[in-house]
Amino acid sequence: MTGAAGFIGYHVCRALLARGGAVVGIDNLTDYYDVRLKEARLAQLTPQKAFRFERIDIADKAAMLALFDRERQAIQVVHLAAQAGVRHSLVDPYAYVSSNVMGHVTVLEAARRLPRLQHLVYASSSSVYGGNTKLPFAESDPVDAPVSLYAATKRSDELVSHAYGHLYGLPQTGLRFFTVYGPWGRPDMAYFKFAEAISRGEPITLYDNGALRRDFTYIDDIVAGTLACLDRAPAPGDAPKLFNIGNNRGEPVSELVRLLEQSLGRPAILRSEPRPAVDVAETWADLSAIEKHVGYRPAVPLALGVPRFVDWFVKFRAR
Repeated sequence: MTGAAGFIGYHVCRALLARGGAVVGIDNLTDYYDVRLKEARLAQLTPQKAFRFERIDIADKAAMLALFDRERQAIQVVHLAAQAGVRHSLVDPYAYVSSNVMGHVTVLEAARRLPRLQHLVYASSSSVYGGNTKLPFAESDPVDAPVSLYAATKRSDELVSHAYGHLYGLPQTGLRFFTVYGPWGRPDMAYFKFAEAISRGEPITLYDNGALRRDFTYIDDIVAGTLACLDRAPAPGDAPKLFNIGNNRGEPVSELVRLLEQSLGRPAILRSEPRPAVDVAETWADLSAIEKHVGYRPAVPLALGVPRFVDWFVKFRAR
């Protein structure tokens, strides 16, 4: 499991351990956001005997190949490590190429040497749809016009994985995640930053008066879909699979703010700015392909997910 100390990686690790799996977690604990949160996630995992943590940068070819050589009995790889954040790619583009492109190639090179490998599942992103205006986004839509470097690196990962499937028969499934939120989430995400600002009585910025719409997807739904896909590898000889995984509805950011206000019991101080060039107006996942493949159906609407996040947020912040 790469990205084991990350938001989604942590939750997937917990689910794998809960069903009796043994997990080797990989993370380099980058300081893109507060490392203490990543360490707190790991502290929930390390006491479990079936979990072992390795602090490795996935772009470190020698370290990754050595680790996979030691773990030759592994049968599945879940690759979620990446340099996240659309806007930060304007600040440090090199980190995105190193982690998301070189790191992805390194993971594939290491994984294809596992003699018992059954399946590799990796994280892509809804950002690959760029400025597409046809909604909802479907896997068959064109994805050749990214509006951020982050999106370009994620699309590159999909193309590289397709090539490795063709060249080496590497069984893979890519998942295009749509705006994941929930407990133990990322502090750089809007919902987390909004919760912090509302709690402190500080203003929050809504682009285009909160009219942007996002397919907010609760973490439990993401974990359920990820594990369902992991358990169903492509048939031998099949090309790598690629699926949207979201909540199947685009909701206005203003509704997210309203639910945060309600759950925190405090009003937000709002200000509006024009939408940045790296942000799209709306995301909305067509889930027909993943539903047909594994029966995936999201179960947690935003109105239930936000209070669950806030309950965790208040307790964690108090600690």
